Amino acid sequence: MDSQGGDARGERRSGGDGRDDPPGRAGGGKGQVDGRALLAGVIVPLVTPMDRPGRPSARAADALLGALAAAGARGLMLFGSNGEGPLLPTAQLGDFAAGVATRWRELTDGGRVLVNVTAPGTAEALERADAVRAAEPDALVLSPPIYFHHRHDEIVAHYAALAGLGVPVVAYHAPRYGNPLTPALLDELTGLAHLVGIKDSSGDLALFGHALEAARRRDDFGVSQGAERQALDALRLGADGVVLGVANLAPAATVELFRAHREGRDGDARRAQQRLDEVLALHTVRPGVPAVKAVLAERGLCPPHVAAPFTPCSDGERKALLDLLAPLDSHLIRA
Repeated sequence: MDSQGGDARGERRSGGDGRDDPPGRAGGGKGQVDGRALLAGVIVPLVTPMDRPGRPSARAADALLGALAAAGARGLMLFGSNGEGPLLPTAQLGDFAAGVATRWRELTDGGRVLVNVTAPGTAEALERADAVRAAEPDALVLSPPIYFHHRHDEIVAHYAALAGLGVPVVAYHAPRYGNPLTPALLDELTGLAHLVGIKDSSGDLALFGHALEAARRRDDFGVSQGAERQALDALRLGADGVVLGVANLAPAATVELFRAHREGRDGDARRAQQRLDEVLALHTVRPGVPAVKAVLAERGLCPPHVAAPFTPCSDGERKALLDLLAPLDSHLIRA
């Protein structure tokens, strides 16, 4: 497991050498995956480097992966909102996922790779899961269906449909993009054996607290925070880890946030959260992935290409982004 991956809700299993046991690759014959270990620490929801607009390229990701590993990150999530996943055709997912997963595990001695397969409907989610099978994901990540509003039982059935794949599933709660996970849904979903955790990006700390209560009914169900400005609040409530888009730009500060909290260095944890909040100001210039990629491109770590209908940052936006982040240069990712 990664060097920053402790357990915010109790001691984790550890091997005889004092290192944390990895959760075990899905389908690798290692038994039930421990969702708390799987989601512990920092997972980077990777942007998707492209060699031309809309075409993911594992080769184009190499420099960024090396920089993230050097900064202490040991977990990735592919094709989330930061990864432009819903904009990418299913046919383009497999080669990128497999190439990135192989390289990441080389760089991190077997670091975790989770792959988001969220789709409007169940059939497409299953197709996306099949498309990324060659990457041997440690878990699949799935939001409730997007676009249409669905009933409670339909959302449960959507998650239940992935039970036969032999890969653990993490629920991804980002209600601005689709159906919300209500407290009643959280209670029922934690009863699905193949569901091993939740990433909550709702920004609703009351709901996050309910997710933690539901998770505690099992000793193998992990909970991670995806709302960037509430990362430290969530860790204090008992989150196992964080999955923060800002970690693409400030991975060392994100790792320090988790380590400082785990080690009881509250002042350092508060300062790390403040640094992340300052970096997040880039979204006041240009919201979303194009801004993150523009900054990474200037640092030689990722082409600025995005998937349509996104468009790259203009020259004026790039200059404003660089001027805004210049005082934070020492905290940003380096090639």
